Amino acid sequence: MAQSVPVAEANPPTVTKTSVSWQKRFVRDFILNKYLYVMMIPVIAYYVIFHYAPMYGAIIAFKDYTPMKGITGSDWVGLQHFRDFFGSYYFWRILKNTFIISLYSLLFEFPAPILLALLINEVRNQLFKRVVQTITYMPYFISLVVICGLIKDFTNADGMLNSLLTAFGYDGKAMLEKPELFRTIYVSSEIWQRIGWESIIYIAALMSIDQEQYEAARMDGASRFKQMLHITLPGILPVITIMFILRMGSMLNVGFEKIILLYNPVIYNTADVISSFVYRKGLLEFGWSYSAAVGLFNSLFNLTLLITANYISRKVNDNSLW
Repeated sequence: MAQSVPVAEANPPTVTKTSVSWQKRFVRDFILNKYLYVMMIPVIAYYVIFHYAPMYGAIIAFKDYTPMKGITGSDWVGLQHFRDFFGSYYFWRILKNTFIISLYSLLFEFPAPILLALLINEVRNQLFKRVVQTITYMPYFISLVVICGLIKDFTNADGMLNSLLTAFGYDGKAMLEKPELFRTIYVSSEIWQRIGWESIIYIAALMSIDQEQYEAARMDGASRFKQMLHITLPGILPVITIMFILRMGSMLNVGFEKIILLYNPVIYNTADVISSFVYRKGLLEFGWSYSAAVGLFNSLFNLTLLITANYISRKVNDNSLW
């Protein structure tokens, strides 16, 4: 009598090798680096609490928010605040001002730390190099309120800068009362304040370039300028590209603190930007929903610029954030 052969199950449970290996790798990595994972907890908590959780509040941009009713109890108005903003008198003015100041910063402030890093890299006197770095770093650590106070003192009618320019034919009027001079003052002070600090990352990138390339170039008779052109700049190009993409992601984020500390109603036509408009409408005029809509528009526009710049960079030179 033949023995019956057990029939295999129709759908036996399967465990893929990939999932098992991934789980094993994660457990093994967690055991080996458990203290590093513990150190990550405060960082993750910070971003969750202060960056991701507040995103829920963006819903007030689509509501007529009042503190008495709360976010969920406030009346839904849809895109009304966006329509009001796009159709307002201030829309094109603040958008133009924001773009112009951001463009000036991109053209003049962004290359400045790169040039400073290249110049410091060419200096052979270590003492002079450290002195230059210290002097250029110092303004970054001065309080913004103090910086703006200095700018106002220098550009007043009886300020030091005004006194010097008067000798060359300047009319002596306070510079911050002239709308056409505000952008120049803003961008120039930004360069002075940030050039040393932002050059650190480029100096660090320069340190990673293989020195044998310079030795080979010198043996071939290349001058220092040609070494910088063909070795130094290509060596830090990936860092420059990443920093440029990040800058594009904050193109419309002109710092409202400095704007508010410097501007006045006389120069609103050239000084008022999106961030200062949001501050004035939201905190001074209590238009929370309207200012939230303007801020959300600003964030979405910046996100679009970031994705576009990253896509173009990946296609052009294979350097990108993702």
